[in-house]
Amino acid sequence: MANLIRFENSDIVNDVQKVVTSTWTNNTNNLTTQFTSSTQAIFTAATSSGAHFIEVFNDATVANPQFAVAYGHKAGSGSLDFTNDTGAIGFSPSRNIYNQYRQLVFGDESSEFSFDGHIPDDIFVININRARYKHNLKPGTLDLRIASSSANGKAAIGTLHLTDDSVTTTGSATVTNAGRQFNIVSGSLGTMSGSQLTQVEGSGSFGFFYPDMGFIILNADPLNEKLRFTQTPSQISTSSPFITASANTANNNHDKLRRHISSAAHFIVDSEEKVSSQFYFARAKNNQFNYTTNPSFIDGNGNVNIDSFIDNPTTFITTVGLYNDNNDLVAVAKLSQPVTKDFTKEALIRVKLDY
Repeated sequence: MANLIRFENSDIVNDVQKVVTSTWTNNTNNLTTQFTSSTQAIFTAATSSGAHFIEVFNDATVANPQFAVAYGHKAGSGSLDFTNDTGAIGFSPSRNIYNQYRQLVFGDESSEFSFDGHIPDDIFVININRARYKHNLKPGTLDLRIASSSANGKAAIGTLHLTDDSVTTTGSATVTNAGRQFNIVSGSLGTMSGSQLTQVEGSGSFGFFYPDMGFIILNADPLNEKLRFTQTPSQISTSSPFITASANTANNNHDKLRRHISSAAHFIVDSEEKVSSQFYFARAKNNQFNYTTNPSFIDGNGNVNIDSFIDNPTTFITTVGLYNDNNDLVAVAKLSQPVTKDFTKEALIRVKLDY
């Protein structure tokens, strides 16, 4: 084996970079077209996945789920009960969803979501599919738009623009069991419009953004005031009712919200990845690595094949091998082109390992 040169501490440098990419499939920045699966979006049975959440896909092949929309209610209203047995009233998909996410955020099933001091009975959840992002979603890139319409004598407000407040709060976040928590506010690219979290009087703020866990929790009460929830896209401008949360009834509120998101055709949020790099500076001094056992250099008897190499040996560095303390080869770096080495030259080669 060739002589091995141990790296000095100063020859090894660690670095961490944040790489930001688009979240959606095919590196799509804005998810403007959205599809659902007829086999998943089934609401007739309380035990079906469609009764719990609606998966949203990027194209008609429904091969790559992008995000899911769910509805949660503290008392289990708005969805069918699992059974009609005595004592089972309210045990339903909507109750499961509410309990699941307060368990994720608070670590228990007794705490309640409070939005700027307001505690609603129900919430919506938008959960980004885990395959869509790297380490976490990037705060300050969220741009979610939800279409609205008129009802009960109130004029439509157009489209609701929601983002997180990470830029407004200069990155300051509440830390929960689900990681960082930012407020969902009216605005764009992390900046809140106005100065008040509560933008619908008596209803609290719009919700919370959890970039480390990849989900958004929306407060149903201000959405109830701002949006017209309808059954089909063609009904968005009609006088269909707001959110309905009847006991033991499949009100399908999660699908209604999904339709309003789809109608707005604008959902942007970026993915963030921390790439750790280790740089090794491999140094070949003038009196090192000038000889080789390559058959083109010496013959079987140890004689130098090229006369000019007798007084001036020359080698060509093509590969750098990294070994551990047991002399096991653990990494190999290939040079794009050979580096000429002799007694008049020194070489400095930077090897980068990403992980």
